[in-house]
Parts: sequence; structure tokens; C-alpha cells
Amino acid sequence: MAKKRPTLADVALKSGVSKMTASRALRSPQGVSKQSYECVQKAARALGYVGNPLATSLSNRASDLIGVTVPSMTNAVFPEVLSGIAEEIQGTGLQPVFGVTEYDPEREYQIIRQMLSWRPAGLIVTGLDQPEETRALLRDADIPIVQIMDLDGDPVDCCVGISNFDAGNTMAEALLERGFRAFGYVGAVDVRARKRLDGFRYALAEHGLEFVSEKTTDAASSMVLGRRLTEEILLESPTLDCLYFSNDDMAAGGGFACMAQGISIPDAVAIVGFNGLEFVQALPCRMATSVSPRRGIGNRAAALIIARLGEKERPPAETIRLTPRIDLGAILRKE
Repeated sequence: MAKKRPTLADVALKSGVSKMTASRALRSPQGVSKQSYECVQKAARALGYVGNPLATSLSNRASDLIGVTVPSMTNAVFPEVLSGIAEEIQGTGLQPVFGVTEYDPEREYQIIRQMLSWRPAGLIVTGLDQPEETRALLRDADIPIVQIMDLDGDPVDCCVGISNFDAGNTMAEALLERGFRAFGYVGAVDVRARKRLDGFRYALAEHGLEFVSEKTTDAASSMVLGRRLTEEILLESPTLDCLYFSNDDMAAGGGFACMAQGISIPDAVAIVGFNGLEFVQALPCRMATSVSPRRGIGNRAAALIIARLGEKERPPAETIRLTPRIDLGAILRKE
């Protein structure tokens, strides 16, 4: 005979509170006294009660879930964003659930549609460049929506991120100020990286310059890919003095390609990435990068969802702009 699963009524009885108070204590600690919260949590743990928030959502307006979409989990950027989200919602009774789109618009559409069927409390979606059918889903969701990582576009609701165009432009200006003139670009698939490329290219044009050579691919970024493309671009354009990459993974691969050929970094060729990932500091060659506020983006996005859930009327859309920090590593002014 199957063992009877503990119910909410069992938790309420064991903790000495009403069923309604037990329900509130399990969903949100702010809704009850500290004593009731602790008693209910202790009883639930002792009984092994897990509840069924999705079933509860059938009778309520929304569940306690926050849906999150990210394009990749192989890139260290997005686990840090997720950590920021989890950190911010800790103790609120909300739970994040995430889907990985692999930079595929159709897959993103299906993930968002499925998440909305769960009646989430809110959605955090990476990027601003979804197709119209996906944007329509977000507009019609009638829940807080926060798009993250990018400000260069038209958000559906709230937005937290950086201007990728400005990030590329600012890095180019810093490198130009140090005397670099022969630039190459190595990049993988990523719409935000393309915006950084546009910003970098704009700065070059302002100084009467353009990229000497470019190597791009639709494949996902990796150190291996960065190394291969760097070998190709250096073979075709050996006079390059600076290589700008779509991200740190690609740039690290480029650094290894240069070291394998005995090319001094940054004296002969400067290697420039994006994101400021921790492993950059451990590389045998010192490359430049823009340090993106990844955890901060996650924190601020989750905080916006929480704040908007507490409003009786839907507040106006809000955009929060964060700024990457340039780290030029060992790059000095060229003579």
C-alpha cells in the first residue's frame, strides 16, 4: 500500500496554526510572524511535506516560479547571472526555473511558451532581439518581464543590462588612444557581440580606420574555435597589432595561438576580449577585456520582479543601465 503523502492540513496541525497561515508561511516568510514561519517550516521538514505549487497556481493568479531564459550554460557568463538571480530571491518564497535556448529563436519561443503555461510570477529573458511572435508572447503575458544583458533595442517591459554598442566603442577608443592602428576581429555567433563589433567599428571609422581583417563564424564560441580562427587571421594578415574578440573564451584561444607561434602578447599583438571572466587572470599571457557586471545584472533583474509583484497596479517600465569596466591588462602606449 502506497504511503500517504503529507498534506498542508497535516503541516498546519503539527505546527499549531491555521491552514491559511501554514500556506502563507510556506510561500512567503513576509506574510506571517517569525514564530509562525519557523514553526511551519520545522513541521514541513519533519513531515517531509513538499506541496504542489503548480497545482496551487490553477486556483491562483500565478505560481511562485520565476522563469529565466539564457542562451548557453557552457559560457561562464550565464551561470553568474543565474547566481545573481538566485541570491536576490533567496528568502522570498520564489523559485527560479531556467531554460537554455542555445541561441536558437525557435527554441527560445517554445521555452517561453511552456514557461508561461506554468503561470510564473515573472520572466527574466536574455536579450532584446526576439522575433515578433516571441515578443507578442511577452507583451501579452500580463506579468513582470525583465529583459537582460542588452540595452540596444526596444524592451517589452523592464530592462537591465549594458549598451553593447557603447562597450565596443569605448574599448576601441581606449586602444586607439594607446596607439594601435592595425585591428583584426575574431567572433562567434552572438547578437550582442555583433553590437559590440558595430560600436568598435564606429570608433575606428571616426579615426579614418577600419578592420584590416575579420574572421567570424556561426558556431558557438570556445577557446578551440578562437585559437583556430586566430591562426587563420594571423596567417592572412601578419601585420595586425591588435585582435578584438567577441568574448574572453575566444580571446583566450587567440592568446594560445599567439604563444604557440612565439608571438609576444601584448608587445607584438594585443589580445582583447569581453566579459572579464575569472580565468583571464590565470592565463600565461595578459590580455585586455571589458569586465561585465554579470552578477549585478542578475541581482537587479530579480529585484525588479520582486518589487513589481508587490504593486497593486502595474508600474511603468523601468530600464537600469550598468557599465562594464575596461581592464587593459598589460597593454601600454605604443611608441
